[in-house]
Amino acid sequence: MDLENAYDKIYRYVYFRIKDQTVAEDITQETFLRFISQKGNIHDYEMKYLYTIARNLCIDEFRRVKPDYLSEDYEHIASAQGDSLEEQMSIRDAVSKLPVADQEILLLRHVNNESVGTISKTLGISRFALYRRLKSAEDKLRDSLEASDYEK
Repeated sequence: MDLENAYDKIYRYVYFRIKDQTVAEDITQETFLRFISQKGNIHDYEMKYLYTIARNLCIDEFRRVKPDYLSEDYEHIASAQGDSLEEQMSIRDAVSKLPVADQEILLLRHVNNESVGTISKTLGISRFALYRRLKSAEDKLRDSLEASDYEK
């Protein structure tokens, strides 16, 4: 994986949690700066370590200020897979109704395409627990989409 791809994944992860483009960019940069200051070489990065740093910085940000969930940056993270605006809104609405922990797992696995091993180490849970939680989150999302008559 190249550095630009890693940067994009960390940015998406942070943006998902913070919901503010400027703050997400700052936290993403701070994540990589802290990583470099501790490891000394950016080319030997490990995604789980980058996610851990980013997660802790997001927690610090939430402690500092209350999040604004009605951000104007909403459309910047929208899917570019040809889905209609109505389909994107249905998916976003269904995902937003899930618990934050389920949202985080779905983001890491399906949006950032992280491995089960990386996610389980980042979240500090076993692979078996991650598989269970991932299956549960996918089932909840599927049920919610079917209830809203969303058809892909």
